[in-house]
Amino acid sequence: MSITRRSFLKTSSTVAAGLAMPTYLRAASIKVSANDKINVALIGCRSMGWANLSDFLLSDEVRCLALCDIDKSIMESRAKELASMQKEKFELYGDYRRILDRKDIDAVIIGTPDHWHCLQFVDACKAGKDVYIEKPVSNSIAECDVMVEAANKYQRVVQVGQQQRSAKLWKEMIDYLDSGVLGEISRIHVYANFNYAAITEIVPDSNIPEGVDFDTWLGPAPERTFNRQRFHGLWRMFWDYGGGLMTDWGVHLLDMALWAKKVNAMPNSIQANAGNFLYPDGMHETFDTQSVLYQFDDYILTWENNAGIESGPYGKNYGLVFTGKNGTLVANRDDWQVYPEREKVPGKIVKADYQDHKDHVFNFLECMKSRDRNTACTIETGSLCAKYAHLGNIAARMSGVSLQYDDKNKSFNIAEANKYIKPQYREPWKFPRI
Repeated sequence: MSITRRSFLKTSSTVAAGLAMPTYLRAASIKVSANDKINVALIGCRSMGWANLSDFLLSDEVRCLALCDIDKSIMESRAKELASMQKEKFELYGDYRRILDRKDIDAVIIGTPDHWHCLQFVDACKAGKDVYIEKPVSNSIAECDVMVEAANKYQRVVQVGQQQRSAKLWKEMIDYLDSGVLGEISRIHVYANFNYAAITEIVPDSNIPEGVDFDTWLGPAPERTFNRQRFHGLWRMFWDYGGGLMTDWGVHLLDMALWAKKVNAMPNSIQANAGNFLYPDGMHETFDTQSVLYQFDDYILTWENNAGIESGPYGKNYGLVFTGKNGTLVANRDDWQVYPEREKVPGKIVKADYQDHKDHVFNFLECMKSRDRNTACTIETGSLCAKYAHLGNIAARMSGVSLQYDDKNKSFNIAEANKYIKPQYREPWKFPRI
């Protein structure tokens, strides 16, 4: 792929193919020559997808040539915003595959719900696009594997949206832990408590909102009727589309634990217990109360979430706690702090600069230009921590058993758990093959 400027597709031919919606533009100056531009497209415009694109557009080298969404009202709203942010023309699409057909687009940003990530990612790799993909990379273990395979076969530059990998705060924390000052780390406890993850209001199914292509939104997930509590913003609390706090925050925070311990393989075993105990009458399927234990040779990693509350240890509603011989380190996105054990080490607090997301995007752009596939968060890194999150959910759904996962043979020690490894895609969608 060349990242030099290529010609636009002609609007007339796009319209003739029935693929385009209105074009927008604004009168703003271009700060770099057209030949230096990196052409991107956004698939999934509502939330983090738009946040990602906004940081892409902080670079004078980037222009957005296309937006894609299944909700017409959201896409039209974002189109107006984009028109105020750049001069260049762009097109609107309801089918992401039409974007991938365009030869003038260098990279796509995937900000769709989790159950769509794998199919769109693999298709993008096959089409020769580099990819910035939101976390978790997928909604299943098998999808993680095929995504890694696709990125490697087609030699694509990939950045997973785990921006903590680009944060000065977390890099300094890793360096501190690597120094050995805290001594042996015997336990890492990871936790996340957020109100949004418990859906306390039960509402009946309703008609599909005007302008929403709900069948496409469902995509490879099972067919079902529309309910606003399973749609925008709340979909991740239902197993067909997401994995609750375990996959939403778990991939960010577990990633820091795996990074600190230089983990690149599966744990020895996983045990979990969970249930909807805080809000037993809530609408959410994913667990509002969950504990997971990952066993390693010389330490344990634990996960805890409580949906529907926002308080937690050390005055933080989410974070990591590293327990060492000489002290305890507590971290979240605001800071990390060392609590000495009997004054064996000095106390310490380090504050965030909150530049991680922009730096993460810019790292991806630099890697695109150099063709360096070793981005701050590669597809392999994103896949590993996504698998850990999925393992936690699978163990919780199998509550009370001890699971071992064989990553080579793609199977659990308990056959019943294997049904959670690979989803069944709804026709006409097909599970990707490389």
